[in-house]
Amino acid sequence: MVKVFLSMALLALLSKESCSKKKEAALPACIQARIDSIRAQPRWNPPARVEEYTYKGRTVYLFSAPCCDQYHAAWDGNCHYVCAPSGGMTGKGDRKCTDFAAEAKLVRTVWNDER
Repeated sequence: MVKVFLSMALLALLSKESCSKKKEAALPACIQARIDSIRAQPRWNPPARVEEYTYKGRTVYLFSAPCCDQYHAAWDGNCHYVCAPSGGMTGKGDRKCTDFAAEAKLVRTVWNDER
């Protein structure tokens, strides 16, 4: 009887906790469309990843590159190109946001291609 009571109490607690968690913020449609476009391609090597950052007071989404020597590009919520903080032949991006590593704050990983 005690086991049943404890199991039910634990289940109730876990159910309440999962219901009270905040919903993840919805992605801008154009960012989701970019992710869907990558999903439609064969899996990249290394696998694609999208991370959300706060950079200079705005939200940006950093997309990994599909392969070597290509830029890792950051886009704003309207899919306007911001910069490429890394990647390319030198690994230092396009030099338009050389302070990204120091100034940008990671909010969350939006998507990892785990196919």
